[in-house]
Amino acid sequence: MTITVTPLSDVLGAAVTDIDLSRELASDTISKIKEAWHEYTVLVFPNQSINDEQQEKFCRHFGELELVRTTNVANDHPHVMMITNVTDTGKPTALEDGEMMFHYDQCYYERPCLGATLYSIEVPDEGGNTLFANCTKAYEALPQKWKNRISSLKALNYYNYGSSPTTRPENIDTKTPQWVHPVVRIHPETGQKALYVSRLMSMRIQDVSTEESDEILYYLFDHMEQSQFVYEHIWSVGELLMWDNRCSVHARTYFAPEKRRMMRRVTVRDPVPVI
Repeated sequence: MTITVTPLSDVLGAAVTDIDLSRELASDTISKIKEAWHEYTVLVFPNQSINDEQQEKFCRHFGELELVRTTNVANDHPHVMMITNVTDTGKPTALEDGEMMFHYDQCYYERPCLGATLYSIEVPDEGGNTLFANCTKAYEALPQKWKNRISSLKALNYYNYGSSPTTRPENIDTKTPQWVHPVVRIHPETGQKALYVSRLMSMRIQDVSTEESDEILYYLFDHMEQSQFVYEHIWSVGELLMWDNRCSVHARTYFAPEKRRMMRRVTVRDPVPVI
């Protein structure tokens, strides 16, 4: 099988075609997909028809699967979660309607997921797009004085799914998942540096005043969310999208609550800590 990789933007993202993810994939095909993933950060596989097991099988080519952590899951598929506002799926669901701020998945744990996949089952006719920001390019574009300033800083990352799943919280509950990670992380496979903070989940810089923490974080948030670093994916039904969670943040655009949006997510566990 010879796949075709077509860039989707100058920022990140590529479409992978001439491939059927419901079939067994050869090792050289997986190698080409991994190469493209490292180059483009986000890969989109259009016109696919895959079930839970096939999505899980595809993800296992990239590592061990991560258990769903934010909600109850089905015993037969503990790695599968429906990201949807639809209530009649018969499966565990998470994240209702509306928009959602930029974030790294699971950065509030010691080992956030390596990457994740979404498979589109239903999409609204307007809105509900996914924005991806290239945090490697955002870091590289920083003035040198800012690179020097943040080189050894760490930030507290926090997420309360129960009270503020889509917007930045005003208060931190000490019993809710949270973890401190470097503000700049190094990708373990490419060796590239990326900004590792996000507006939704990075609450404060460690060992500095509140004023300085806010100054640093909001400067970085505004910088990395500039349009020059962002690709907006407009969904079609039957797409599998995978992103590298070590060097890109993502956000959801608004969609009307009466519109149905249903995505199936499977994530891949990261075997190494954030450095």
